[in-house]
Amino acid sequence: MIKSIRHNHMKVIFLDTVHSILEKRLTTAGFECIDATSTDKATCLQLISDATGVVIRSRFPMDAEFLAHAKQLKFIARSGAGMENIDVAYCKERNIQLINAPEGNRNAVGEHALGMLLALFNKLVTADQEVRKGVWDREGNRGVELDGKTVGIIGYGNNGAAFAKKLRGFDVTILAYDKYKSDFGTETVTETDLETLYAQADVISFHIPQNEETLFWANESFFASVHKPFYLLNLSRGKIVKTTALMQAIQQGKVLGAGLDVLEFEKTSFENLFDGEMQPAFKELLLSSKVILSPHVGGWTTESYFKLSNVLADKILEEYTF
Repeated sequence: MIKSIRHNHMKVIFLDTVHSILEKRLTTAGFECIDATSTDKATCLQLISDATGVVIRSRFPMDAEFLAHAKQLKFIARSGAGMENIDVAYCKERNIQLINAPEGNRNAVGEHALGMLLALFNKLVTADQEVRKGVWDREGNRGVELDGKTVGIIGYGNNGAAFAKKLRGFDVTILAYDKYKSDFGTETVTETDLETLYAQADVISFHIPQNEETLFWANESFFASVHKPFYLLNLSRGKIVKTTALMQAIQQGKVLGAGLDVLEFEKTSFENLFDGEMQPAFKELLLSSKVILSPHVGGWTTESYFKLSNVLADKILEEYTF
């Protein structure tokens, strides 16, 4: 449904830095775009008082206290997929539309997941580090092949489906579970229940949002439920995986390796985790040769940076036209 607002002035506040294509397209369409990416919070609260929309990543929590200042707000545009930084219930009460762009970075996430998995299987990180130190350990770095394995995907939205697509070139069995979807199976992807996935998977990859249902999904009970030793991937949100449970599972041989693009301990000031006393589980994680890490960049490519903003522009302009 097109919301025609020819008579209204449309002001959009950019609270976070995104690709310039979004501002260009909105400005061309008649929106007034204001850059508040370097503006302090107090000033931002003043700027949003008469804003029609805000563009965000994760700089400020979009909670009721913040949004109460935005009396005329019609939409929040999130450059990315996750909405855990937004008080969704409050926005629903206020009829504030939430617009995200999971289509924009799904390909990047799919490729990153595959890269992490192949790096784990072939011990590329440890092999690289050893060769640079003059260690030539061929037997210690003997890899395993992805062909013939069963990959379990938990969450079959944009990112889960993109990862499945990247796996098509391999002779693998793909099992996918999604609590909120059905009839999504294809020639290459088998829709299944959790019990079957836990029983058969050699690899389990999480592609789910963080909410009350999914918080610490990968806990002690989860690791005990998976039948075979397996590889774990998490490119969704850090608090899906409980670090103490993961490290225990690695020690017990239940987890053969883990690729984590996100961490339980992620915060806005991630670097502060390295100041002072570090949590034992986090320290153990950093020292493990069976874990490879990246700084929440699974969906953060040159191409996705553009696509995220372009998708948001498409969606905003479809809804709010002059």
